[in-house]
Amino acid sequence: MARDYKREYKVRSKKSRDDRQHRRVARRLLAKKLGIKRLNGKDVDHKDGNPRNNSISNLRIRSKSSNRRSNYA
Repeated sequence: MARDYKREYKVRSKKSRDDRQHRRVARRLLAKKLGIKRLNGKDVDHKDGNPRNNSISNLRIRSKSSNRRSNYA
């Protein structure tokens, strides 16, 4: 049975776009909660690792280096 690479790419790229959009929403939510405009040098981290879970209790601020190191190491 042959794989449909075109369909797989379309599904994967849509999931990536959706996850990125949820990360943007999380960044805005946390900045609004803290009353600041930008998170200079910081990232928003999802405690459970799920970018679609944007509840305030699941979000925390971390430095970019530690956040990106922990998610991909």
